[in-house]
Amino acid sequence: MKIDTTLTPQKLQKKVARVFDLAAQKIRSIDKSWDSAKGTPVFTVKGRYTARGWTEWTQGFQFGMALLQFDATGEEAFLTLGREKTLRFMASHVSHIGVHDHGFNNVSTYGNLRRLMLEGAMPFNQDELNYAELALKVSGAVQAARHAPTDQREPWSPLVGQLPGGTKSAAKSAHRRPAPGLVPSGYLYSFNGPQSLFADTIRSLRALVLAHSLGHALMGEGDRRINLLHRAIEHAATTARYNVFFGAGRDSYDLRGRVAHESIFNRNDGQFRCSSTQQGYSPFTTWTRGAAWIICGYPEQLEFLETIDDAELRAVGGRRAVSELFLETARATSDYYIDGYSALDGVPYWDSGAASIHALGDYRARPADPYNPHEPVDSSAAAIAAQGLIRLGTYLADKGEPRAARRYMQAGLTVANTLFAEPYLSTNPQHQGLLLHSVYHRPNGWDHIPKGQKVPCGESSMWGDYHAMELALLIQRLAEGEYYTFF
Repeated sequence: MKIDTTLTPQKLQKKVARVFDLAAQKIRSIDKSWDSAKGTPVFTVKGRYTARGWTEWTQGFQFGMALLQFDATGEEAFLTLGREKTLRFMASHVSHIGVHDHGFNNVSTYGNLRRLMLEGAMPFNQDELNYAELALKVSGAVQAARHAPTDQREPWSPLVGQLPGGTKSAAKSAHRRPAPGLVPSGYLYSFNGPQSLFADTIRSLRALVLAHSLGHALMGEGDRRINLLHRAIEHAATTARYNVFFGAGRDSYDLRGRVAHESIFNRNDGQFRCSSTQQGYSPFTTWTRGAAWIICGYPEQLEFLETIDDAELRAVGGRRAVSELFLETARATSDYYIDGYSALDGVPYWDSGAASIHALGDYRARPADPYNPHEPVDSSAAAIAAQGLIRLGTYLADKGEPRAARRYMQAGLTVANTLFAEPYLSTNPQHQGLLLHSVYHRPNGWDHIPKGQKVPCGESSMWGDYHAMELALLIQRLAEGEYYTFF
């Protein structure tokens, strides 16, 4: 991608305001037309939101969008909508034992309600705060209970790679001394079952660390107290070890920053067996929304680490081991997004190695084309990744790395500048989506292909719309000298 070095959060404020003007229309339209008996809205077909039964992971975005709209504009009708619908529909998501999506559903609703109250944006009510915090505590513990161990017992770090021939080498891209590493000894398994580790789940760690910050723990057999922060760090270490590649000769396709959507483990002994994918083209290409969750999730966890004492990290390897592993994972995947597979304007196609992507020629040398006849773009991946790039840039600026900070910050702003305008921003009042050209499940053929087109385009998703708004809110706050975080 070509990074626009002239952009600032202030320069994007007109576009940000337009995002929220349009979002107000979309939120009202969905609320007016949606029949809860149909399930949860997932994506649009011909501009109207429809359900798609697979796993319940999008309702938190539906009501979270109303809360973000209130946050950005102060329109109390959206606060009322978000509060009432969270109370009415979200309780089952708090205790849902069958998904890896608690950070999506519950932090987007209960987490936003708590945040808004603590920030003073809404009237303080102790009972309502207790209600939101109890929901977050239970959600974090329920999510942490989806745990499977690996066979690993020794620390590992992405900053020390094993090259072909057995030569150990510090990752050249890191420019830091080798870190002591963490033990990738377990993970929160996906809805596929205990053998499956998804890249997506990294952003559900928000549920665990928020619950931990509220003093909560998961109680196991024999009244064993399971530390939610330590379980989150263990999952992040295992994800980095097996779902992310660091160019250290792990296999024949070990390209730094590449992400495998899924890792498969033998549940008889905990051994890693192979990379896999559910929504990408192959285990050896990068499904770009899966990579976006990584790009967003690790910087967000780095932000949380800044809020806790060193003592809380000693049992899992110490602050340096944790922060350096998280940071290198964020940098590697962000670098690959910027230099490896995004188009010139910062928007990626749905998979870095999809079957017909070769027919596009050098697609990285020109802006993404959502109407091309070969492979769809995924604007939702761009919205998620842009937030992560900005958070990474902000983190590095605070750590005294201005050059790297500027690279990631400007890349995130460049992506936002593209998304907050046509053909990605939905200006048609008859279309319920906000961010166009989002893709859900290309291999399953679930996405709508309009008449006259050969690949999905022109449609929206709950996660794409929510993250476009979250990105806009983050930029709005930066322009005002503030920040948007749950921690």
